[in-house]
Amino acid sequence: MVLISPQIEKDDSLPYGGLLTVSVPQESGTQTFSIPLQPTENILTHWEMLPQITIWPSHPPVDGYICNSVSNDGPSPTEVLSQYFGKPVYLVYKGPQPRVIDATIRYPELKATAKFQDMYPLLILSEESTVAIDEVLRDHVGTQGIHARWAGDNVSIERFRPNIILKGGGPFAEDAWQEISIGTEDSPLISLVSRCTRCLLPNVSPETGERDAAVPYKVIMKFRTGLDPKSKLKPCVGCNAVPAGHGCVQVGDWVYVKKLVET
Repeated sequence: MVLISPQIEKDDSLPYGGLLTVSVPQESGTQTFSIPLQPTENILTHWEMLPQITIWPSHPPVDGYICNSVSNDGPSPTEVLSQYFGKPVYLVYKGPQPRVIDATIRYPELKATAKFQDMYPLLILSEESTVAIDEVLRDHVGTQGIHARWAGDNVSIERFRPNIILKGGGPFAEDAWQEISIGTEDSPLISLVSRCTRCLLPNVSPETGERDAAVPYKVIMKFRTGLDPKSKLKPCVGCNAVPAGHGCVQVGDWVYVKKLVET
């Protein structure tokens, strides 16, 4: 799945704001397709609704629309993705039913929603944090199944799937932040509601789709556990976050730390 490439093509002249174009590896024999970037209400009335979509079995199901291509000339997203995966697959756009997210120890009264994110709307991570992981990694090459190639290779930040990447605060600086704004001091607050506990998914290379037997999970287990009060045995990298409003984040924006975590 990591080999699928989505691309946003903005076009303000279109009523739906542009296109989301999805490409799959050419060797799969499937085709590229495009869907409306921001489907209008009229478009959504023509898309089939799925009322019961399970993201996590421990949480209530959510709703969503089955996406259709902007053009009727080519295959639908359903046809392309089903052929690629070898089983029935839908590309789904979140429906109107709110998906309430879990409160956290830091924010016990949290009232916020998400779309189809893993759990929270944002995941914030500093570049220096992955550099620190690389430094620990170097010390353990050749042990616990850590291959010799990691003596020179780096753990890419994309493995951790952040959607906001910061630079300049130092390794794991985000751990100490509770509220920030990006762009200007008056931009909407972003609350870092919890540290992000990690599973084995970062072991999968976003470039090749291949899973490493040890990296980075066994590395972060060595020095990033005990940070989440609810899951002390799981390693944490990055912070889950919730924005208080809408805004535009651009490459090069300044980050303003508005509140630190109380210790």
